[in-house]
Amino acid sequence: MRIYSTLILVGAASLALSSAPAAATGAIKCKAGPVSSWKSQDVLKAKLVKEGWTVRKSKVDGGCYEVYGTTPEGDRVEAYFHPVTLEKLYVARRGEVLFRKAGY
Repeated sequence: MRIYSTLILVGAASLALSSAPAAATGAIKCKAGPVSSWKSQDVLKAKLVKEGWTVRKSKVDGGCYEVYGTTPEGDRVEAYFHPVTLEKLYVARRGEVLFRKAGY
């Protein structure tokens, strides 16, 4: 009987977790207008590499470009950039905010 109680508990926990909505990081939201006006992620990557960054991954999150990489100072970070201006908006390292542009 104890095994069945454990299985029911595990099943209920699995169901509860699987029904929870997936959430994006969403640290920053950009109102950047139509995607057709955005610069490409490749342009952003090239700009960052020229500035001394190492870019491991980039994606769109909250209407911004989210970049995972290493800064010129050697910090492994998650950073957000405006997709039209490529302006740096937010940089965090392991939950610690290193930079946040006013208004974001």
